[in-house]
Amino acid sequence: MSDFWNARYATEDYIFGTAPNVFLASQAELIRPGMRALAIADGEGRNGVWLAEQGVEVHAVEVSPVALEKARKLAAARGVKLDFEQADILDWDWPEAAYDLVAAIFIQFAPPPARDRIIAGIRRCLKPGGLLVLQGYTPKQVEFGTGGPPDPANMYTTQLLREWFGDWEILHLAEHESVIREGSHHHGMSALIDLVARKT
Repeated sequence: MSDFWNARYATEDYIFGTAPNVFLASQAELIRPGMRALAIADGEGRNGVWLAEQGVEVHAVEVSPVALEKARKLAAARGVKLDFEQADILDWDWPEAAYDLVAAIFIQFAPPPARDRIIAGIRRCLKPGGLLVLQGYTPKQVEFGTGGPPDPANMYTTQLLREWFGDWEILHLAEHESVIREGSHHHGMSALIDLVARKT
């Protein structure tokens, strides 16, 4: 998998931009300095770096060493430090009750059943009372073709997210079509789904 992502990230440009994901940033009021956060498949670092700027202790896991090098440069330019780890999240040993916050932003590279291991890992690694902030694509995104994989099996629906996290306190869950501008690879009208859930 790392060869695919290394090739994708092998450019001077930040292909998803350097600004944080808009939905993640919109949850700033829930984010407190001193929180410990996991940024899943954090790519070139835009979301992990932003979290670190909020005073969060960030553990950013990413499979691509090329992306990680760009993330380190971004963190240095912004004057923050993160705990970067190169690892394939599909084979990662998810710690139990280790994080106050999990940022899962466009992590739809894994189809079922591999994806189920990620969902189980998220459920495992959050502390009770911890927050999950997730944004992804719905199946309609395949029609838009403005980002994400071309397979609807990788996408999320409201029903699916409720099956995974319905036993938690769902603070926000919405599907919508919106224009996003996140670098060259997430750009244009998109079919999105947003979730904020608190582990009970």
